[in-house]
Amino acid sequence: MFRLSRTSVIAWTAVVAVIAALSCALTGVAVPRAAAEDKAKAAPVEFTADGKLKQPVGYRKWVYVGEVITPNDMNGGEASFPEFHSVYMDPESFAEYEKTGKYRDGTVLIKELSSVGSKKAPSGNGYFQGKFTGLEAAIKDSKRFKDEPGYWAYFSFGHKYPLKAEVSKNAAAACNQCHEQNAKKDDWVFSQDYPVLRAAAPKSK
Repeated sequence: MFRLSRTSVIAWTAVVAVIAALSCALTGVAVPRAAAEDKAKAAPVEFTADGKLKQPVGYRKWVYVGEVITPNDMNGGEASFPEFHSVYMDPESFAEYEKTGKYRDGTVLIKELSSVGSKKAPSGNGYFQGKFTGLEAAIKDSKRFKDEPGYWAYFSFGHKYPLKAEVSKNAAAACNQCHEQNAKKDDWVFSQDYPVLRAAAPKSK
């Protein structure tokens, strides 16, 4: 049987230590990759030390669950929300929704707003997206928002660019009340308006 001498073992140990140190120096990260990935999955958004939500990044690579619009010209010229609402859901929460049909603690829904642009296209008349106009978020967190209905908090970075870099949660009456009155049976989310969510939810047997 081949055996390494004590001197060889010490030498190889030193080489391994040097390689590890160089890796850390080059990357600036001492956390194992798997642990870093788990942390990223657990925190799709970031908060400041005083509890404000930082403007989300990378959400356009999340699961796109659908889009709604209530245009002005179908609502007496003064719709409450005349923009297109493109909604994205963080991938980990979507995977849980596929399994259980429930919105897990930590679910993040991002609503990106865009104006109505052209109303004509080669395919016919309709409503077509214009420019991006705003950004909003809904987050379910039973610890951070334990006093909010359903543990959901709602944030708006504005309906006009440039958007705010960080914002406090909206007052409960501003958003929660409408969700509680019209979507409480499905955990405060208007799931019925998004076919991707309807298709993803487990079918009852």
